[in-house]
Amino acid sequence: MKRSSMLLMSVLLLLTMFLAACGNNGGTTPTPAADGETPKTETTPPAEEKKEEAAPVSLRVFSTFGGTDAAREAFQAALDEFTAAHPNVTIENDTMSANDDGFRTKVNTDMNSGNEPDLLFYFIGADAEGFVNAGKVVPLNDILETNADWKNGFIPDALELARQKDGNIYAAPLTGFYEGLFVNKKIFEENGLELPTNWDKLTTAVKTLSAKGIIPLSVPFDQSHYLIEHAILSAAGPEGQNKGLLDGIDPNWEKAFAAMKELYDLGAFPKDAATIDLSMTGNYYSEGLAAMILEGSWAVGGWNEDTRDNSTVVPFPTVPGGAGSGNDIVGGFGSGFYLSKSTYDDAAKKDTAVELLKHLTSPASIQKIASANGGTPAADVEVTGLAQVALDGFAMAAKADSISAPVDSKVSQETFGNLRASVQPVVEGKKSPTDAIAEAKKTEDDNRK
Repeated sequence: MKRSSMLLMSVLLLLTMFLAACGNNGGTTPTPAADGETPKTETTPPAEEKKEEAAPVSLRVFSTFGGTDAAREAFQAALDEFTAAHPNVTIENDTMSANDDGFRTKVNTDMNSGNEPDLLFYFIGADAEGFVNAGKVVPLNDILETNADWKNGFIPDALELARQKDGNIYAAPLTGFYEGLFVNKKIFEENGLELPTNWDKLTTAVKTLSAKGIIPLSVPFDQSHYLIEHAILSAAGPEGQNKGLLDGIDPNWEKAFAAMKELYDLGAFPKDAATIDLSMTGNYYSEGLAAMILEGSWAVGGWNEDTRDNSTVVPFPTVPGGAGSGNDIVGGFGSGFYLSKSTYDDAAKKDTAVELLKHLTSPASIQKIASANGGTPAADVEVTGLAQVALDGFAMAAKADSISAPVDSKVSQETFGNLRASVQPVVEGKKSPTDAIAEAKKTEDDNRK
């Protein structure tokens, strides 16, 4: 064969191989064959299909973990944990302080105007009856039953105490609470006073401290929630307090208001009690300007270190002639997370909202919140890093003769507002305790019609 013919055949062979390779479009690769075998090709596997990204979900969570609340950062951290694990979820952390009465108004306005949050952290009991009865939130019973791990994470008492009157559980509890008479032991010791474990010791302390220019008991008149709660429980006892005002007037309720006037006459309250709020009374105690304060377990984390280290807590003593034992306290699991009915009915939000609810009330989240605010955990977890006063509070609750929900959960909001409004005129002698309770009774009757 001529040299030129051989060269032409070589070029044609190379061209044929090139075209064949191009025809494969990168999909096959020739595999060298042994002599006498047909060349094999290996197919390149197709690229993996890209996983479909989860659709964006936006949720609004309203709670009282705002302001100076001791668990504010722990709660935000729990939300951040959820969004980190669910990048498609955006959460609006809508908060107010529990000491701001405006939060009740906001909740009621939102729930009545179609602007309900997806998850709502709010009171259990009479405060929630309006939106519960209106079907604005869903019962959690079935969700709890179909999520056994979540349900079993709660201590049974926590769920039982969360039941509304109709027997359903609408709110998943997080932490419980106790309330009591917090005392600055250092101030008491410096003034030779005994802890106020009975009425005589309390009034002796009030007279001694008032004479020395120290605020004995830091409470306001308008936001007199804790003063009313403790005075009524002390005077009426658990049974009388629990009855509320619907079925008549327990005369011991009048003794509660008479006891407030006695304390006022002895100089127990701040001179500006008529104009300050709960935040200011808390500041007085935190700064060591007041020897005692009626508060809840959540307040401890907000006090300065010196006051916290020198504080203890005791039950409010029985008022003169009262039916209380002197060892009855206010406490329980009075708040929880509600799931909005509109959210539950929204297929785009439902599952994510339920998962967030489970996360926020998981044992891990409960442990972190309880460690931050000193509340009683709704799960069987170890609470760490608490001040001695918080441990004193747990011990007080463990030894109490009774633990009752606050009286504002036994009457309507309007009735409790009426009781609050009567504190100042009663202590100043402008209204009798009898008239104050009669007015509250009328408000309760009118509200229930």
